[in-house]
Amino acid sequence: MSEQAVKQPPAMTFGQAINMAMDEAMALDRRVIMMGEDIADDQGGGVFGATKGLSAKYGVDRVRTTPISEQAIVGAAVGAALAGYRPVAEIMLMNFVTVAMDQIVNHAAKLRFMSGGQTSVPLTIRTATGAGVGFGGQHSDMLEAWFAHVPGLKVATASNPADAKGLLLSCILDNDPCIFIENSASYGVSGPAAEPGARVPLGKAAVAREGEDVTVIGYGPPIAHALAVAEEMQADGISVEVLDLRTIAPFDVEGVLASVRKTRRAVVVHEAVRAFGVGAEVSSVIHENLFDDLKAPVQRVGSAFAPVPFSPVLEQAFLYQRQDIADAVLKAVKH
Repeated sequence: MSEQAVKQPPAMTFGQAINMAMDEAMALDRRVIMMGEDIADDQGGGVFGATKGLSAKYGVDRVRTTPISEQAIVGAAVGAALAGYRPVAEIMLMNFVTVAMDQIVNHAAKLRFMSGGQTSVPLTIRTATGAGVGFGGQHSDMLEAWFAHVPGLKVATASNPADAKGLLLSCILDNDPCIFIENSASYGVSGPAAEPGARVPLGKAAVAREGEDVTVIGYGPPIAHALAVAEEMQADGISVEVLDLRTIAPFDVEGVLASVRKTRRAVVVHEAVRAFGVGAEVSSVIHENLFDDLKAPVQRVGSAFAPVPFSPVLEQAFLYQRQDIADAVLKAVKH
């Protein structure tokens, strides 16, 4: 690495994993730059502290606090990517990407195609979101299905710190625009650390738990809930396999089909509203390819089709619950 080597602890939180991925990328390649609101150390290292220490280490020329303008942040990042840099743009909360949809959808995602492959846009957009912490309807939406629907964009999110580090590092070093989604409630959650420099390949799912009777497919925080359900179901004689997509677009079709071909039943779960979600696409792909092999229709679990409420009681009523995953598993098994 061109800068001082990045030390690796035996365990880390999500926040530390994200910080370390950016640290490693900046040490590896001087073209990696950061931009976003309040991300420099003088402004606190980001609202969630994810960039803390990076401007002190690499300078404010490479870690730039910007005005409060999502259009300017993403627009400047697209331009920097075209000029040969590898920008990492932080959009503080995912709902705010709506302000920069033109820059993301009409420019970042399409410039490789519209230039006949002559240009690439090695841009990573980091953004945080998630319900359950009382942030309200304009700060909590999971909008991954919007971006998964756009050709030219890659979309990734992690269920554990090691994958967060490896996925983000892969995104930063990828030659196409990536949307990297972080969960607001998970920054302090800890887990085993990845090896220094380890990268998680984009588009490759991971079997988080092996099973024989039904496959639960998800990404992000729902994986922890699915693993808990699998542990509970084991006591009842139901063997649940848990498949972590890690990359939402492109998702690992071969990995999904291999798992469901084995178990012959599937449940797809995500925090985003159930209607028109990523789960519908995954379910359709399974049905189209394995219809004659399935023992039950694919079940889907998601949150209610409503804005995220601010009231804690209503927010919990909006969110899918762990019991919903268990009920879907039982429905699939008993079909």
